[in-house]
Amino acid sequence: MSIAQTFLGLLESSPRHGYDLKRAYDERFGRARPLAFGQVYATLSRLLKNGLVEVDGVEPGEGPERKRYAITSAGVTDVGRWLSQPEKPDLYLQSTLYTKVVLALLTGRRAADLLDTQRAEHLRLMRELTRRKTGGDFSEQLICDHALFHLEADLRWLELTAARLDDLATEVRP
Repeated sequence: MSIAQTFLGLLESSPRHGYDLKRAYDERFGRARPLAFGQVYATLSRLLKNGLVEVDGVEPGEGPERKRYAITSAGVTDVGRWLSQPEKPDLYLQSTLYTKVVLALLTGRRAADLLDTQRAEHLRLMRELTRRKTGGDFSEQLICDHALFHLEADLRWLELTAARLDDLATEVRP
């Protein structure tokens, strides 16, 4: 996800201070991984340098002055372009999990055990996401559904791979 583009989208509704941007971002998009303040201000600095935001006001505070940022017309154009472009689907053609399965087979380890352990971890995370989804608002439910559907696809792959381990072992062993 592009933090800069997300900031521009958040600023389009109204000017905000860096702290307010961080809070809005974390509430909507960063619940699992909130932004560091340094990342917020570094991103705002780049947006300012590139003419996509401007300082809309400065207020004195106990510490440094608080700057309020507003999106520029160039920023509106930029975020509009970003929103209209489709994202490239990530095909996971060479995933870490696939690599681990092949390496287990190449080194004489039990790839079936690796798949069982991974299956258990996927199921644990799916239970956690289902609990989170049940107690969450509509946005949280959509985020959890997205993750759950990806985990379901991974589980299907784990099952298929487990069923084909003998064939894969024959192919990868020298």
